Amino acid sequence: MAKKSILTVQNTNISVLMEKQQDYFSLTDIAKRVNEDNPASIVNNWLRLKDTIEFLGTWEILHNPIFNLLEFEQVKNEAGTNRFSLSVGKWTESTGAVGLKTKAGRHGGGTFVHKDIALAFGIGQPGEFKRSFYQRRISARRTFGEAQ
Repeated sequence: MAKKSILTVQNTNISVLMEKQQDYFSLTDIAKRVNEDNPASIVNNWLRLKDTIEFLGTWEILHNPIFNLLEFEQVKNEAGTNRFSLSVGKWTESTGAVGLKTKAGRHGGGTFVHKDIALAFGIGQPGEFKRSFYQRRISARRTFGEAQ
């Protein structure tokens, strides 16, 4: 069972799951800073970007021995076009990705990503939030007892 905690960054509560000794941060919670009514649209738009797909693929190649490279190449070739859309479920099912997860539920549900991917998503956030998020993430890592 995943351990859950809350990380507060500049008055934004971000759910953090620890699963298999890895931190997964809620992109949904981070996206609420931009669009409180529809944070999923922020996450979905981020997933449509070719740079995002290339980053996710690189991360999976480095961290996931069962990542499906053939499916990844197909997704990467479509990414960035007007007709391209991608859900977290489609990404994980087609490629065997482990860096993104969805959790059902009205409260506490949403899209969760490995801490490395959360930092990449955070690059699009305002500078002060980005700096605070990075510092808090380091503190959370120590709290969860992750080895350096």
